[in-house]
Amino acid sequence: MTDWHTLDQTYIMPTVRRLPIAIDKAEGNYLYDTEGNRYLDLFTGLAVNVLGHSHPAILRALRAQGERFLHISNLFLNPPAIRLAQRLVENSIPGKVYFANSGAESTEAAIKLIHKWTVKRGEGRDGIVVMKNSFHGRTLGALRLTRQPGVYQDFPQPDFPFYEVEPENIDELRRVCETHRPAAVLAEPIQGAGGVVPLSDAYLQEMARLCEQHGILLCMDEIQTGIGRTGKLFAYQHYGLQPDLILFAKGIGGGLPLGGIIAGEKLMDLFQPGDHGTTFAPSPLSAALGNAVLDVLFEEGQMEKGRETAEYLWSRLRELKERYPEIIHSVQGKGMMIGIRTNRSAEEIADWQKTLLKEGILFNVTAKTVIRLLPPLTLTREEVDLFIERMEQYMKRTFL
Repeated sequence: MTDWHTLDQTYIMPTVRRLPIAIDKAEGNYLYDTEGNRYLDLFTGLAVNVLGHSHPAILRALRAQGERFLHISNLFLNPPAIRLAQRLVENSIPGKVYFANSGAESTEAAIKLIHKWTVKRGEGRDGIVVMKNSFHGRTLGALRLTRQPGVYQDFPQPDFPFYEVEPENIDELRRVCETHRPAAVLAEPIQGAGGVVPLSDAYLQEMARLCEQHGILLCMDEIQTGIGRTGKLFAYQHYGLQPDLILFAKGIGGGLPLGGIIAGEKLMDLFQPGDHGTTFAPSPLSAALGNAVLDVLFEEGQMEKGRETAEYLWSRLRELKERYPEIIHSVQGKGMMIGIRTNRSAEEIADWQKTLLKEGILFNVTAKTVIRLLPPLTLTREEVDLFIERMEQYMKRTFL
């Protein structure tokens, strides 16, 4: 039998602490390892597989586009990408799309576009306001905006101004906007890697008001929260906001790399030929899969079905918290983006994750002690019940 663990350690740099399973195939809401074990996937490749695995619409688009062309370079008109850009704009803000290959590349594009605006229209404004514990990527530009010490460490960082503020501290945000004259505020509506921490309606509304009052760009990082994960195409839409810039990635490519930004009317004409670019984006194949994702979400009603299942999952989790308040501190997030904040140590949570993995349940852990659920929108009520049953069994035999 192939020892995938040893081969992985021998030939691949250890930038990730992997779970001890080698995946052989995936279907529906399940992963299967090379030993034939099945796992309910409540992780979805870090919020990528919003329709689960091998969805029929994805497979149809994969085959259809694969038979046409896979790559043509961005020097030619790309119908799948043009159609996808149109649909993203029509379902968000008036503007234009720049496509990238990943979330970090989306952040890099946003940094350059904000700089363009600063130089041409910023009237002396400069710098970007970001939230403490935010995560916007690991490339060097994005790393300056990612405010987690374990991530940015002592890597070199580009010399552009940034201002770190405490989430929910309206007075601090107001002071920074009034005294430092930043060009933009960039925020995740729900901090993902920071512990699945939602920004409150009141805080987001005040953020939008301050940006409007002081001529600051309002930018929403929807890389993890977007593409139906919270019950709307983008999470900012729950709050009635009108951002100037939206970052997206993860779920939009249907399982293939794709990201980008939607630049609103203040920004959409600033990039000119040569200002930015990439060889592979927009990938015609990724764009075709992106259109398939939107077809399923909008035309087949999967976003609404996902909302209904998410409500059921939330109700079951609230019941679990009420029965075990000494174990579960709180449940937070929105839709199919959920953080179960526990009263347990990082070591105990790691054991919890590994034990449930052996029992066929795959979930993620973030901020050391937060169980992060990023289920597919295709999750069923029966699968919710299975997850809750396994969680409760583990808590009873381990902590009580």
